[in-house]
Amino acid sequence: MIFSVVIPVYNVKDYLPKCIDSVLAQDFDDYEIVLVDDGSTDGESGAICDRYAEANAAHIRVIHKPNGGLGDARNVGMEAAQGEYVVFLDSDDYVDAGMLSALAAVIDRFHCDVIDFGLAVVHDGKVTKQLVNDLPHECAFTLDEVPQLLFALPNACMRCWKRSLFLDTGIRYPARVWYEDIRTTLKLFAAAKSICAIPDAFYYYVQREDSIMHTPNVKRNAEILDAFDDLLGWFRENGLFERYYNELSRLAVDHVLLAASVRVACIDPANELLGQFLDYVNTQFPDWRGNPYLQQLPRRHRLLVSLLLKKRYGTVRALFRLKQKLS
Repeated sequence: MIFSVVIPVYNVKDYLPKCIDSVLAQDFDDYEIVLVDDGSTDGESGAICDRYAEANAAHIRVIHKPNGGLGDARNVGMEAAQGEYVVFLDSDDYVDAGMLSALAAVIDRFHCDVIDFGLAVVHDGKVTKQLVNDLPHECAFTLDEVPQLLFALPNACMRCWKRSLFLDTGIRYPARVWYEDIRTTLKLFAAAKSICAIPDAFYYYVQREDSIMHTPNVKRNAEILDAFDDLLGWFRENGLFERYYNELSRLAVDHVLLAASVRVACIDPANELLGQFLDYVNTQFPDWRGNPYLQQLPRRHRLLVSLLLKKRYGTVRALFRLKQKLS
């Protein structure tokens, strides 16, 4: 079997049928769906999994387990998978009918460990934008050859993974944390011997206002520091920190100084976490301001960095509130 599509499920009764149906509609038949019911409590999600498995026994297996969070459910599904390659699909999202056939064509040609593809953002039933990483196509490459891969969106669902990459390295998704993709995806990039990319958005990410990452929560944004401790520690332990120093420094600016700081500033511009984020980047990468990659940041991001360095957090919040009113 070539593909295992692993779908962690938790209280998504309104979205799950469309998710599963999108995989069953594939124009490629050599796959299985592993539904991991992560202790759903809505009274229906687990039953929906069972009904689909009963009606599609050739393609669907169900695992019911106590709640352990998204990372744990992914690990359980990956370890139970029978396919050579694993695709992770969140249960409130869906995929294009041609995804698996396109992935199979790349695998047949390049036999790569990882295949990167694009993501379309869906809001109120409409595609609002497409996110496709700027990577070489029609070839295989390594992280050494394209170190800018570390700047790509770390979403696990934007890739097809050779299952042995997890099994051989012992890399797993952490349980019950935010930023589980940053802690995992970038390690897998470094461990992969061959990577390919497809410039097509096969994955449809359904933007929900009640999703975890869209729920204001200052305290949990602090977990970005734990995520980077994990990530940087792994690169150091494997002798890769110096090799990718500039890339990791830019990554810290992107995720700690920009993304997490902006989220917190928009909620509470007086929060002490904002100073901690800046201190963290300064400590881990004392010379980060001279990083040549920073010149590649969009102009608006360079402006935000300048405001954050001056600790003008109220201005940051005002700018984002203005942007929301104009959009």
